[in-house]
Amino acid sequence: MSSASSSLGILLLRVVLGVVFVVHGWQKLAVDGLAATQGAFGGMGIPFAEVAAPVAAVTELAAGVALVVGFATRVAAALLAVTAVVALVAVHLPNGFLSTTGGIEYVLVLAVASVAIVLTGPGRLALDAVVVRGRRARRETPASEPVPA
Repeated sequence: MSSASSSLGILLLRVVLGVVFVVHGWQKLAVDGLAATQGAFGGMGIPFAEVAAPVAAVTELAAGVALVVGFATRVAAALLAVTAVVALVAVHLPNGFLSTTGGIEYVLVLAVASVAIVLTGPGRLALDAVVVRGRRARRETPASEPVPA
């Protein structure tokens, strides 16, 4: 597989996964509302629902946006993986595998996709990659030569 197709594949995974988490975070904050989300978390038996709900919502929203643009990608993906694993264990595991019964199927895919991004990094088509290329260019440019614009 070429480097270009690998970068495109990672970009597609990152953007779609990021959008899914953004929508979930937005739903918790703005659509259902934080009070309803806290109530739902409490009803599912999640400890400290008053804290867990806003943490999950803000993490999904902010880290999802970070994935879409490729900023702090590995950190964002790691936070989302933890969020997904907590949901998997705390909510979905007792319901079996299939998502149609509230099982782990869907949230497992989200967790594993997040871990895949942690392991692969953001790819070349990400803000992180632009920052890294800029740092390399500055290091490689001798002090006596002006940095090209």
